Amino acid sequence: MKLQLYQVDAFTNKLFGGNPAAVVPLEKWIDDDIMQKIAMENNLAETVFFVPGNNDYHIRWFTPELEIDLCGHATLASAYVLYNYLGYTQPAIRFSSKSGELLVTKKGNKLELNFPARMPEHVTEYPEELLKGLGISSPVAVYKSRDYVVELETQKDVQNIKPDFSLLNKINVIGIIVTAPGTDADFVSRFFAPNCGIPEDPVTGSSHSTLIPFWAEKLNKTKLFARQLSQRQGELWCELLKNDRVLITGECVFYMKGEITIP
Repeated sequence: MKLQLYQVDAFTNKLFGGNPAAVVPLEKWIDDDIMQKIAMENNLAETVFFVPGNNDYHIRWFTPELEIDLCGHATLASAYVLYNYLGYTQPAIRFSSKSGELLVTKKGNKLELNFPARMPEHVTEYPEELLKGLGISSPVAVYKSRDYVVELETQKDVQNIKPDFSLLNKINVIGIIVTAPGTDADFVSRFFAPNCGIPEDPVTGSSHSTLIPFWAEKLNKTKLFARQLSQRQGELWCELLKNDRVLITGECVFYMKGEITIP
């Protein structure tokens, strides 16, 4: 069996920036075990697989260690491959996923994700490894959605985080978001997911499903610009919609195309 593989840098307009995703288009689903092994072999934050449906595509995402329920950058990369390499011509692409219906709309050189919003709730009880693992003694507050959200006072506080992954890995959660107001963006963040085999994710679309409603409420605005402060950096244009949905817009850059051979 031979499969095509595309690697795309998402949420950036510069090669070697943003978040790299491996995109594997399929005609029909292959065994879950094979998809997980491909993701492990690629060793990127996500490898995404999709198959055509009646009027949409069915999409699944795998980290090197497990399948996850939602991934923004790999969905963005999938749409980029469909538009630029697989001949898709409609103005929008509909994906069916474990998180429900996802829509990607072409907006010039950018692609716009329409994702479910995940407003976090304030919590006062959380694992002691959370703050110790981030090296934080007094956050502004801690919240929880799918992921933990730790709010800090300044962008510099977010930049200065030096995580201890031996501690963060003990927390039974998909990801840990650290966020603060930005100096040249409405808000900034970093995202850690050691339980998924991703110590620090370069740019995380799914975390912004939580961050957009959070910061929209705090800043009293529905349109926001965000930066993720990983080493590779990423830019996201964001909007909170009235129907518990968010828009996350970004660019992509093509890196390579290859072929996977499976006996």
